[in-house]
Amino acid sequence: MKISIKLGFWFFICIFIIEASSMFFLHRNVVHSLVNEELEALKSRGNSHSDVIEISYDEATLQHIKIMESQTDTEVVITDYVGKIITSSKTLDKSMDKILKRNMAEHILSNNGVIIQSDLHDEQYISTVSPFKTENGDIGFVYMFKSTEQIQNVISRLNEHFILASVLILFLMLFTIFFLSRALTKPLISMKEATRRMSKGDFSVSLPKTSSDEIGELSDSIQTLANDLNYLRKERNEFLAGISHELRTPLTYIKGYTDIARRNNLSEKDRLNYLNIIYEESNHIDNLLKELFDLAKMDQNNFSISKEKVNICLFMHSIFRKMEPAFESKGVKLEFICKKNAYVNIDPIRFEQVFLNLLDNALKYSDTNTLTTIEIKNEEDSINILVKDQGSGIPTEDIPYIFDRLYRVDKSRSRLTGGFGLGLSIVKEIVEAHCGIISVESQLNSGTCFKIILKGLD
Repeated sequence: MKISIKLGFWFFICIFIIEASSMFFLHRNVVHSLVNEELEALKSRGNSHSDVIEISYDEATLQHIKIMESQTDTEVVITDYVGKIITSSKTLDKSMDKILKRNMAEHILSNNGVIIQSDLHDEQYISTVSPFKTENGDIGFVYMFKSTEQIQNVISRLNEHFILASVLILFLMLFTIFFLSRALTKPLISMKEATRRMSKGDFSVSLPKTSSDEIGELSDSIQTLANDLNYLRKERNEFLAGISHELRTPLTYIKGYTDIARRNNLSEKDRLNYLNIIYEESNHIDNLLKELFDLAKMDQNNFSISKEKVNICLFMHSIFRKMEPAFESKGVKLEFICKKNAYVNIDPIRFEQVFLNLLDNALKYSDTNTLTTIEIKNEEDSINILVKDQGSGIPTEDIPYIFDRLYRVDKSRSRLTGGFGLGLSIVKEIVEAHCGIISVESQLNSGTCFKIILKGLD
C-alpha cells in the first residue's frame, strides 16, 4: 500500500473519530439545552399565571388565562388544592389526567414552580406546576403542558442540520486529506526516486528544498549523501587512475630495463647500471605500496597508535639531528628553536613519520642557501609546532587540496622528487588521529609553513 494511501487513511480515521465525537457531544448538549430552555420557559409561564391569580383571583382572570393559552402551543390547567379542575385551555386526555393525579402536597413545597414531567421519548407532554394562594387563603395549582411532539419536531430539524453539516465537513475533510497527503508524500516520493537512482550508482540527483521541517531535513540529508557519494566516486576514480599511473611507470621501467639486461652482448658495467635502475624502481613500488597500506589501515580504523608522554623539545631535537646532514649536503640551513620544555601525549613512531615527511618536502622544494626552521611554541593549553621553509611555495589555488590523496602541486617533478602525493594525506590522518590540527600557509617564491597544534600536558 502506498504511503499516500496510508497517510490519507489514518488522517481520515483520526479526524473522523474527532469529528464524530465532537458532533455527538455538541448535538447532545444542544438538545439538552433546548429541552431545558423549553422546560424553564414553561415553568416561567406557569409562575407568571400563578402570580396573576394571587393578585386577582376571579372569573375574568381565569378566563383570560384560558383564552391566552388556547392561542399558543402550550396548554394550561388550573385546579384547586384537592385536584378539582377550575378551568383548562383544552379537554384533558389520559396523559394530562395521569399527571394531575400525582400527589399535590409535594408541589406546595416550591414557590417557584416544579418540573413534574421532562421525558421527551416516553411521554406525550412535558409539564410543570406552579402553586398559588389567593387572598382568601385558598390554595391551587397552575399546570402547564407542552406536547413533546412539537419539541421532537424541532429536534428532528436540528438533526437534519447536524447531518448536513457532518456531510459537508466530511467532504471538506476528504478534500483536505487528499491534497494534504499529496503535499506530504510528494517530497517523499522524490526522495524514494532519488535513493533508487543512488542504489543503481547514479549520484547526480538533485532534490529541491521543500521546507525547514523534518521532511526538509531528510531531503537535505539525502542530497548531502548523494553529493558525498558522488565526490567519493570521483575521488576513487581519480585515486585508482593515479595509482595505476604510479604503478605503470616503474613497471614499464622494470620491464624495459630487464629486457635490455638480458641481452648477451651487454657489457657487465651496463648490465649492473640497468640492474641498479631496476632496483630503484622496485624500491619505488615498495614505498608506494607501503604508503597505500598505511592509508588502507587508517580507513579501516586498524591504524594502531600507542601514545605516551613525550618531551616535545627532546623529541623534535632528535629528528632535527637526524635530518641535519641531509640539509647540509644540499646547502640548506636547518634551525631548531624550543625555548621551553613541554610535554604532549603522542605516538613517537607515528609522529616521527609526520615530521620526516614535512622536512623531506621542505628539503625537496628549497634551494641552496635558504633556511628551514623547526620551532615549538607554548600557548595556553596547546603546543604549536611549526615547520617553516624558504622554498618555492605553493600556489594559492592548490593550498585547499594539498592534503588530498595523490594530489601533487608540481606534476612535472613527481618522478624527479619521488613523491606519490600520499605523504601529506598520511600526515593529516596521523595528526587528526591524535586529536590535533594541521594547517598550512604559503606564498609562491617565499616559502611554506606547516603548523601542527597539539594539546599540551601539565
